[in-house]
Amino acid sequence: MEQQPMIRSGDPARNFSLKDQNDTTFDLFEHAGKRIILSFHPLAWTPYCAAQMQSLEENRALLASLDTLAVGISVDSLPCKKAWAESLGISHTPLLCDFWPHGSAAMTCGIFREANGFSERANIIIDKNQQVVFVKIYPVHSVPDIKEIIAFLQQ
Repeated sequence: MEQQPMIRSGDPARNFSLKDQNDTTFDLFEHAGKRIILSFHPLAWTPYCAAQMQSLEENRALLASLDTLAVGISVDSLPCKKAWAESLGISHTPLLCDFWPHGSAAMTCGIFREANGFSERANIIIDKNQQVVFVKIYPVHSVPDIKEIIAFLQQ
């Protein structure tokens, strides 16, 4: 698969299907009518990625009240994501496995780091009409501010 240009606010969403930690298929276009946060993180089992995913889980009810579903996405395999979710106490937030073809969802969004073999740390928000309304890339060694995302959704 070839990397696409980086997705930008105003672009139509680019569909993908991935399995989550519970072996359930998540297809982006099947969630039309709901806002979706695609929260890309480089790798499971790292402190920054753990904090990023825990912030999604901890704010799940608030996000749901804003008609928003957050999903985590990394290149890790399903067994890895399952064990990681259990270790973090994440039971509601889908942690999607962009494992094979390796990084295909990240490439679809234009945020795959070829030299590293993983995605950028990024949050992409898709609106109810499947338009991209927010894209932000963060330093790899940082935790995205969930308050910034919530404030954007509350506008």
